[in-house]
Amino acid sequence: MWMETKTDVEEASRSRASLSRRVLNTLLLCTGDMECLDEYMQDKSFVLQLGVWGLRGVTRVILANNPLSGALILVALYWASPWQGLLGTLGILVSTLTAVIMGQDSAEVSGGLHGFNGMLVSLLIGVFSSTGDWYWWLLLPVCLGSATCVFLFSGLSSVLDRWDLPVAVFPFNIIIILYLLCTGQDNPYFPHHAATPPGALELNGTKLIATEVIRGIPLGVGQIFACGALGPSLLILGAVLLYSPLLAVHALLGSAIGTLAGLSMAVRHDSLYLGLSGFNGALGCMAIGGLFFAISWKTHLLAIASAFLSAYADIALSNLLGTVGLPACSWAATLTATLMLLLTGSLAAYRIPIGQVRAPEHNLRSRSQWAAGNTAERESTDV
Repeated sequence: MWMETKTDVEEASRSRASLSRRVLNTLLLCTGDMECLDEYMQDKSFVLQLGVWGLRGVTRVILANNPLSGALILVALYWASPWQGLLGTLGILVSTLTAVIMGQDSAEVSGGLHGFNGMLVSLLIGVFSSTGDWYWWLLLPVCLGSATCVFLFSGLSSVLDRWDLPVAVFPFNIIIILYLLCTGQDNPYFPHHAATPPGALELNGTKLIATEVIRGIPLGVGQIFACGALGPSLLILGAVLLYSPLLAVHALLGSAIGTLAGLSMAVRHDSLYLGLSGFNGALGCMAIGGLFFAISWKTHLLAIASAFLSAYADIALSNLLGTVGLPACSWAATLTATLMLLLTGSLAAYRIPIGQVRAPEHNLRSRSQWAAGNTAERESTDV
């Protein structure tokens, strides 16, 4: 009887361990790039495939590639502003469908690479519009701007591919600046707010509220999607965490560095409180900290340097473009990351080819295996 009871207990223990292992494996399938989903969606309807492509495009804005993360980000955008959520959804659908009609590379389309620039253009058109929410005529420039991003992406990729550089958000930055220059602040159909330079003097600007500055750090992550509400910003950060904990850590670190850079330059308090000082630093830190470079102590320090450079470049460009009422958008982080990817020397050995970029944890494992294989090969050659 005692032996039977002991056997039952052992079997129950093994069953619980097996169940826990299955649950853990299922949860792990929802993290990273979710490449298994692509195989599952191959024979599904076009509408379902388009939905997955669009959700991947949503996360490409924040340098991730996970449909579940994209769904969380969309929830965050609709939570912050249903109008902005609608504009973002329309932008990513239009740009993705334009890429399909143009016959762009199927791997790029399914990976969301033709959607995220259109989404950003749509969000920024809505943010800078002075007509308020639910101004339906705004859908016209949103659709045109989103579709134009595909043409720019295709043209720029043929040039940048020669140096193994990503197109990134160059199309978005170009299109939104052209749109704001074309319409102007007093346009009768599409008026927009003028951007205020972060270095502009403000009345009663001597007191800083520490809690608001700290609150601005997670808001810096949300501002990548032009979201200035704390709850949705935390949900966006959670979406990044689902994709990659390393990327989420670098997002917060970069935003904190950007806030610190803003403090050192005495920018307007609104820039600190709303996270506007942090989002370029977050993007610069994320791009280098494990995404385009395999993570190590060297590349971690490079990511910190990239965050500082992105933040200071953003302040400089914002002050320059703000004199004519234009925003600097994410020019600073885009240009900084591009320069970092052109580095030579020992750090270039950590560089990951654009076609092989995955989640930072996957990049780290792949590089470890590659390094181990090279070591074994050298040893066998020596023998």
